[in-house]
Amino acid sequence: MALASVATMPVTSSARRSLPDSKSGTAQSPRPGKRYQGGKLFQPRLAPPRPGFGARFTWRQRWRARLSRNRRLIVALLLCLAAGIAVNQLTPATERRVEVMSAAHDLPAGSTLGSDDIAVLHVAPGVAPSGAFTTVESLQGKQLASPLRKGQIPTDAQLLGPGLLAGSQPGTAAVPLRMADPSSVQLVATGQLVNVVMTSDGEYGRVGASEVLATAVPVLWTSSQGGKPGQWLGTNETDGLLVVAANPDQAAKLAGASTQGKLFFTLVNAPPP
Repeated sequence: MALASVATMPVTSSARRSLPDSKSGTAQSPRPGKRYQGGKLFQPRLAPPRPGFGARFTWRQRWRARLSRNRRLIVALLLCLAAGIAVNQLTPATERRVEVMSAAHDLPAGSTLGSDDIAVLHVAPGVAPSGAFTTVESLQGKQLASPLRKGQIPTDAQLLGPGLLAGSQPGTAAVPLRMADPSSVQLVATGQLVNVVMTSDGEYGRVGASEVLATAVPVLWTSSQGGKPGQWLGTNETDGLLVVAANPDQAAKLAGASTQGKLFFTLVNAPPP
């Protein structure tokens, strides 16, 4: 024990001069701060490393180094991902859109529609009204029975033709009437209810009796709205002309009534339900 303890003690400066080289046998200059045993450099035995310990340690170091080098890029990617998720949550779901025709500018009643009067509008399917037009060709050349504002979607019920009777009772007819006073049609608008009255000339210039031919019939179109209804009514003489919707009994009395006497109308309110 004493010899071992002495041998493992640090070599002094006087002993360093006499240490031989283990390989050549010549004197070797000792290394300062090193320990020698039996003239040889003492190298203690270390316990062998656990299997895989170095590999795991190297793998961890490698990933830490990569994360450290690219930490700014990783932070930027995470921020972009968070922003994308937020925008996706806040943005409403896109709905399917359909094309419908609308008025490109304010249009008065009686206007004949041209390509410059029609604009394409994209709306949700539930917003498009029933009877709306989906192509320019289907609306071009038609005549308005009521005025349109810019951006308003016209339907077949707002055009001269069979569409004027949309929503009416089965058997309803559109009857044109020529008023005795052409200027009186300027007092009535589309949708108003009127009573149609006919007066016949009496004998010896006396005023004949008046007869109510139809009560509370809605007005579909008047000549005061302008336009050219010849495509629908078959005539271009529109002075004092009034078109009303009448049931079969009323239509039978109104047809040809202007040849039997003078026709007038009175404005009335809607009947109580």
